[in-house]
Amino acid sequence: MDTIQQNARARCHWLPTLDAISTPRYQALVDQLAADIANGSLKPGERLPPQRLLADALQVTVGTITRAYREAERRGLVEARVGSGTRVRDRHSDAPDFHHLSHAADGSIDLSLSVPIPHAMRHQQLSAALATLARHEPSMHTALAYQSEQGNRHHRRQLADWLTTQGLPMDVDELLFTEGGQHADYLALQALVRPGEAVASAALTYPGMIAAARQLGLKHIAVPVDDEGIRPDALDRLCQQQRIRLLYIMPEHNNPTGQHMGANRRNAIAEVARRHDVLLLEDGVQFVSAETRGTPFYRLAPDQSLYIFSTSKLLTGGLRFGALRAPAPLIPKLCAALRAQCWAPPDLIAAVACQWLTSPEADSLIRWQWQEVAIRQQRVQEVLGAHQPHAHPCGFHAWLALPDPWRATDFVSRAAERGVTVISADPFCVGSQPAPQAVRLCVTPPADRTTLETGLSRLAELLEEEPLRVSPMV
Repeated sequence: MDTIQQNARARCHWLPTLDAISTPRYQALVDQLAADIANGSLKPGERLPPQRLLADALQVTVGTITRAYREAERRGLVEARVGSGTRVRDRHSDAPDFHHLSHAADGSIDLSLSVPIPHAMRHQQLSAALATLARHEPSMHTALAYQSEQGNRHHRRQLADWLTTQGLPMDVDELLFTEGGQHADYLALQALVRPGEAVASAALTYPGMIAAARQLGLKHIAVPVDDEGIRPDALDRLCQQQRIRLLYIMPEHNNPTGQHMGANRRNAIAEVARRHDVLLLEDGVQFVSAETRGTPFYRLAPDQSLYIFSTSKLLTGGLRFGALRAPAPLIPKLCAALRAQCWAPPDLIAAVACQWLTSPEADSLIRWQWQEVAIRQQRVQEVLGAHQPHAHPCGFHAWLALPDPWRATDFVSRAAERGVTVISADPFCVGSQPAPQAVRLCVTPPADRTTLETGLSRLAELLEEEPLRVSPMV
């Protein structure tokens, strides 16, 4: 052992061993890193040795260490920041992404959160659903009993019949209930993807998916996109380079960019998935009308496609009710994972959700909301059209690329000063992908169009101004 190696080893607080390994050195380093994080040898926030120092200590090239650190970052084990090195990721610190997405300042116009449009009908209809169930003794008796992990079959039949009326026919035996769409995301990943395996999505995607992949120790890889979303050629190339277990996809109205996949694009993605045996996890939570909806992937590739449904955009996010459609061979794995998490989804919530969702009153509410959202999206184009916001005509949000020299962080801050809350691209970025200078604008939080238009007008005025950026550097 030479002097350089001795000195380097003395200065490294983390020293993995590379003896008798059967995998590439960089992969062995990542595996040991994951094990040391899991057993507590490496703590959240702890800084890893500098790459050159660790390379000298282990007598490997700097390139090997660089590749290992990058792979560890892909798997959500570490995070690299300029000036502070590479540190063990604190997975609990990912939660603030949701907190800062969910609360606008008092008195401000909230365009930050994708929620159903506020309306008194929601309170009235929820009260009616609860009252109906309370008067129905068999429903109350069932709600007090343990249920199958898959969920009460009667309620699954109710939901399957309702989805069929919406142009989404499903077999009742291929449905299982979840505690919302986010739970369905996590459940699918936990049950079907092993730690260290790779999942893929658009480079900008739902923060809940990013958080779930991190928590489960999965590689999360960004797939290049165009105006229709994920590019089939890019997905095919990625699958040739490495094994992708699952592709998370939002073909109707990508969150946050609003991209919509046409029929040819869906068919091409399905063909790539079939060829490379990739599971497709379609997030249908951004539930649009049948008239504006394309063919779901479970109709194009039924043997490998899962579909997520939730009432969070249709009725209310507070119910925490969702469902996952999966091919029959995958149902036992999903049920086993669900049983380990919560034993079974709460039947009372399922009963309330299905009672409400299948009522004529809910149908009127949902159709009103689709019409109202379409009108609000027209207002976005009227007020901000010069800046070409991108959105589905019936989608809950619009994506606004900021003109030079605006940076998203500055724009969000200045908008808040004017009483408007919006969200930058950062929470939606997969891994270390650079965040575009853009913001997401949700059209649904304001209770009325006038409030929305006021907020949009303030943003339009701000876009015509120059950023007030003063650098402390000399």
